[in-house]
Parts: sequence; structure tokens; C-alpha cells
Amino acid sequence: MDALKSIFIWLTGVIMIVVFFPVTFLIWIFTLPFDKNRKVIHRLLNRQSKILVGLTPIWKLIIEGKENVSGNAPYVIISNHQSILDILFINCLCYDLKWVSKVENLKVPFVGWYLRMADYIIINRGDPDSKEQMMEKSMRSLMRGISVMMFPEGTRSVTGDIGFFKRGAFQMAIDAGVPILPIVLDGSGEALPKHGLVFTTGHRVKLKVFEPVHPDSFGTTDPDVLSVKFSNFMIRELNEMRRNS
Repeated sequence: MDALKSIFIWLTGVIMIVVFFPVTFLIWIFTLPFDKNRKVIHRLLNRQSKILVGLTPIWKLIIEGKENVSGNAPYVIISNHQSILDILFINCLCYDLKWVSKVENLKVPFVGWYLRMADYIIINRGDPDSKEQMMEKSMRSLMRGISVMMFPEGTRSVTGDIGFFKRGAFQMAIDAGVPILPIVLDGSGEALPKHGLVFTTGHRVKLKVFEPVHPDSFGTTDPDVLSVKFSNFMIRELNEMRRNS
């Protein structure tokens, strides 16, 4: 039954993406001259994500703490990473942000086109020059008041537990002088695990947004120290979420 449901969900998702694309492309063309930050396209992708999540009957998305973001202040937003579905779920927060995406995603039909239209930030993880360009573009985004969203683990967790955090997001927050906004999610890896194609049903996906934390509040400007402190904090909160589920 899970296999049959998965075929239906994949087909539905592909059909909806194909249907959404011409509308998105036309809006992109129309807004291109005056929407330099591509906010219109990003907000449109957020709405499309909410539709896809809402129409898929195999999970229930529970969001807590969305109100912890107020005003137009930019953040470096970080989250643990369990599944490719995490992008859809985080988009449901409808925050103004720029995703940092691996270069391989540009080769995926429709997905790569959406990344370009929204002018998201691309990184080739094996290229030091690409990492430097990613940092520069991220800094420009933050200086314009637009948040940057990253998965500091750099890849999806196989076990669902939180792994090692890379230093890039924390160096970025220190250099830009902006707060870090931590998000902890759970359940998406059970619905669709890494390398999996078969959805399993009946899951509750929990997404919790915590209050922004300024790097200075830890009394350090060492990104490696910050990465450990934030990973420990998010591991504790993930365990607490699981105990209360």
C-alpha cells in the first residue's frame, strides 16, 4: 500500500509542479524589472509549498514558534536536515529568505529553474572558490535585510539524529553581525528517508522555531565553538520534542 500511495504522491507532485511552472515563469518575467531581490517569486514558491504539503494526506505538519520571527530583521536561519521534504516544510513558514542550495540541484528539471528564478544561493561543496562566492552572496543578501537559510549538517541525516555542524553559517552570522535563528524539525525522515522513494504514512512532522540568538550572547566569535554550542542545543531540543510526542 505504501508503494501504491508513493506512486500517486510522486505523480501528483510532478503534475502540480508542471502546472505551477508556467504561472511562476510568467510572474517572474513580469516582475523581473522591479523585483531585484526576487521576493515575489520566493513568496510564490512558499505558497506552492503550502499547497503541496496541505494536499498530501500522509502526514500532519505541526508548527510551533513561528511568531518568534518579527519585523524585517535578517537572520542566518539553520535547521537540522532529515529529508528532501524539509524544504517544503520550512517554506510553509513563509519567511523572506534565500536558500543555500548545492549545485547538483540545478540539474534537476523544474527544481533548477525555480532556483534560478528565485535567485537562490548556489554552492559547489567541493570547490573552495564556490564556497567563497556563496559567502559573499549571502553577506550581500543579509546586508539587504534578507535572511539566509542553511542546513549546517550539509546533508540529510540517515538516522534522523543531528550530526556534525559545519562552521559556515556561524562564520556568516559573526561577519554580518546578525542573529542565528534555529529551527528543529522531526518526522520528515520517517515519512521519506534519505535515498528513499517510498513514502510511509501516518506521521506527524513537527517544526519548531526558537527565538533568535545573537552570536555575541555566547561570549565568543569562534565559529567552531558556536557550531558546537548550537548543535548541542538543537540535539537537546530534538530529544525533548521526541519525549513529548
